[in-house]
Amino acid sequence: MAENKSQSKKMRHGRGTLLNPKNRFDTLAYESDTPPEFDEKKPETEFIWDKTQTILAKNSSPDLPYNFSINPYRGCEHGCVYCYARSFHEYLGFSAGIDFETKILVKRDAAKLLRKQFNKPSWKPALIALSGNTDPYQPIEKKFELTREILQVMAEYRNPVQIITKNALISRDIDILQELAKHHCVGVSLSISTLDKQITDKMEPRTSRPEQRLKTIQKLAEANIPVGVMMAPMIPGWTDSEIFSILQKAKDHGAQYASYSILRLQRPLPELFFTWMEEHFPLKVNKVKSQLKSIQGENFANGNFEERFMGKGKLAIQMKMNFEIALKKAGLEIWKDEINTHSFRRPGQLNLFPS
Repeated sequence: MAENKSQSKKMRHGRGTLLNPKNRFDTLAYESDTPPEFDEKKPETEFIWDKTQTILAKNSSPDLPYNFSINPYRGCEHGCVYCYARSFHEYLGFSAGIDFETKILVKRDAAKLLRKQFNKPSWKPALIALSGNTDPYQPIEKKFELTREILQVMAEYRNPVQIITKNALISRDIDILQELAKHHCVGVSLSISTLDKQITDKMEPRTSRPEQRLKTIQKLAEANIPVGVMMAPMIPGWTDSEIFSILQKAKDHGAQYASYSILRLQRPLPELFFTWMEEHFPLKVNKVKSQLKSIQGENFANGNFEERFMGKGKLAIQMKMNFEIALKKAGLEIWKDEINTHSFRRPGQLNLFPS
């Protein structure tokens, strides 16, 4: 048995989950008699070319500060066990479990499609989120450089962009971010859910460690790039106790603003997340379940706009108050959509109002 446990840990290294739950949209499912921890085949990552002909996703949610987003990748190697984007992988015919971490769709024509969109007379400059679902700086970005190519197009046309990432790789693109910052066309948030490296190692296995993210905030701030911290997700009954320390550390490293969102587990994430907790942090499970249910409802996923990210009820109000106190104490501001859209240009065209 000790050998099997050792094998399980070896296979799990770098993965958020080994579960591969049935896709809720499939009528048929294959069930193996062999538990994943005893499967000798280590799950390898597969990269699949995404032949999409459009690159901008239109957002109509009133509780999000942007109307468009770009996801150069679908699926994410980071393997964050709580990631809400896991459920979207089911629409592609995959599972929200290990498939999400190992079957990555790559939009290799992303920059070309974005340039095509910007050249349309109908395009009006607007803030674009990079990205709305999966991390644009997940590990494979180091090889494919799709996010860098997208940012080059953004800088060329001076279209504003807001970036959220858990990866220090963003510092590679400081040169482009500085160009965007000259025209007030960029904002960056480093997402930090905990400062505890042991939690991060298991919960967000292929992300940059917390100290690396803080150092990245410092690098961006020193390069005069607007940068802040996003405490996401805040896990009630567990990581919410780190509100003050995360915000203060971020401020000490040059962050200018901060935001947060509370954990929300839409289907099939409750099974994935709480199975993971039972394995790694069993003593925390009952408290997290109880408080999350109080904040997000019986299904752990409040779907109401204006409530789904912040929750509702006494605990949610208390967490909001704690965040606001920590924000003030650290000397940070809440991020506001004040990015400039007036510098947009189409290269090669006469600009009557140069900026």
